[in-house]
Amino acid sequence: MPSVPTPSKAGIIETNTGERHIPSSVRADGSKRKEIKIRPGYKPPEDVEVYKNRTADAFRTRGGGGVPGADGLKDDKEEGSSSSNKNAKRREARKKAKAAEESGVGKGKEPSSSSGKEPAAIEAVDPEAEKEKKARNLKKKLKQAKELKEKKEGGAALLPEQFAKVIKINELIRELDALGFDQEGEPKAKTEEN
Repeated sequence: MPSVPTPSKAGIIETNTGERHIPSSVRADGSKRKEIKIRPGYKPPEDVEVYKNRTADAFRTRGGGGVPGADGLKDDKEEGSSSSNKNAKRREARKKAKAAEESGVGKGKEPSSSSGKEPAAIEAVDPEAEKEKKARNLKKKLKQAKELKEKKEGGAALLPEQFAKVIKINELIRELDALGFDQEGEPKAKTEEN
C-alpha cells in the first residue's frame, strides 16, 4: 500500500481500510451506476505507464541530433538570418569608419559617407571595372532575352516572366549603349577603331 495515494486515471479511489473501488455515479439518463470493487493489486490499463525504450527513442531521433556528444561544443552565439548578418557587418563597418574618422585619418573625406551609406564603399572602386561588370550582366540578360525571342518565334509557349524578358530587349540595348557598349557587350571605342 503506497503511503501517498496516487490518483488513478480510471477513477479508482482507495479507502482508509485499503479497499479500492470506483465510486457510484449517475448516468446521462438519470439512472445510477453501482460502485465497482477492485481486486487488490489490479492496475487498469489506463494507469499502466508506457514503457519508454531509450534505444528506440535515440534511433527515431538519430538524424536531427548531429554528432553525438558535440552539443556541448557548440557556440552559444545564435545564427540569424542573412539580412541580420548583413546588418551586423554594416554596423561593424560603420563603427570602424567612425573610429577612423575620429582618429584623424578621414579628415578630407566627403560628407556623403555619413549620410547612412555603406562605409565599405569608401574603398577605392574602379569605375571602369564597375561599368564592365554591369555590361557583362546586361549582355547576359540580353542573350537570354534573344534566346527566348527565338524560342517564341519557333512557336513555343513562354511563361509570363519569360515574355517580360523578351519585351525588355530594347531597354537592355539602351542601357548597354548608355554605358558605352554595343549590343554584343564590346566597348564602342574598340568597334569604331576597326
